[in-house]
Amino acid sequence: MDTYEPRPFGEVDTLLLATDGTDYSEGAIQESIFFGQACNAKLIILHVIKTDSEMAVSAHSQLVEQKNKVMPHLERIQAMAHNEGIESQIVVTGSFQPDKTIVDEAVKHKADVVIMGLCGKSGLKKFFVGSMTTKVIGHGFPKVLVVPRDFLNNSENILFASDGSKFSELACDEVVSMSKSCTTLAKINIISVAEREHDLPVAQNNIDAIRSTFEKEGVKAEYSASAVVGRPSEVIVETAKANNSDMIIVGGYGLSSVTKMIMGSTTERIVAMTPCAVLVVGDVHLYKAASEKNR
Repeated sequence: MDTYEPRPFGEVDTLLLATDGTDYSEGAIQESIFFGQACNAKLIILHVIKTDSEMAVSAHSQLVEQKNKVMPHLERIQAMAHNEGIESQIVVTGSFQPDKTIVDEAVKHKADVVIMGLCGKSGLKKFFVGSMTTKVIGHGFPKVLVVPRDFLNNSENILFASDGSKFSELACDEVVSMSKSCTTLAKINIISVAEREHDLPVAQNNIDAIRSTFEKEGVKAEYSASAVVGRPSEVIVETAKANNSDMIIVGGYGLSSVTKMIMGSTTERIVAMTPCAVLVVGDVHLYKAASEKNR
């Protein structure tokens, strides 16, 4: 664990695509190919088969049967990667707890980011309670990229949403990295949302701090910034729609309990309602410390 140090998004070396074998993975597949080619990164194509039992014999039987069913899907992705000159590896494994296994495999292969699909728009309650995506984010992995099924990314326009937290500062670092390495990036929209009018000065301070960072780092992409009042998740999603954003970048609150996620943080609500890809940025040091504690 000590040697695990994910690279900034603009400098990724290894991507891990976690696919469930359904059409809901299509957007994530396309995103993996896009960034694999753009960043000259290796692609790990992962499918985790949920086993009904921790017993080895039962699990092995399920694994063999399900692996045969999903291999054509995984081989299609690998062929797509090969056609674009992307090195790839297929990994199929069984697990009683797939969300944890996805994160464990990402660490094992030293992936810089986990890319996942978004399953349906069947209501926030169902998303919070049952989504594999939410569970993976909840483990606090440093970078999780969530992609709706039918979304195609041009990487021209990104929306960075900040609440001034340390997680937002980490997300800001990712935005700066992308601005320096992504040649297609043309516009960065920055937003900080105050839930009440009297909190607006705090949101404006967030914006001023980001402007200062961008100037210090020499960000050359065009950018605009605004502090507004409203419910953060709704304002951020509507802003992304209005600006035809290719990606929302937001700080995560990983290592949160399932109960907290069911109650709903701004990050999880954004992911549930997003019209585009969402990069959730966590803290690698907190993640490593929690992982060591849980061993």
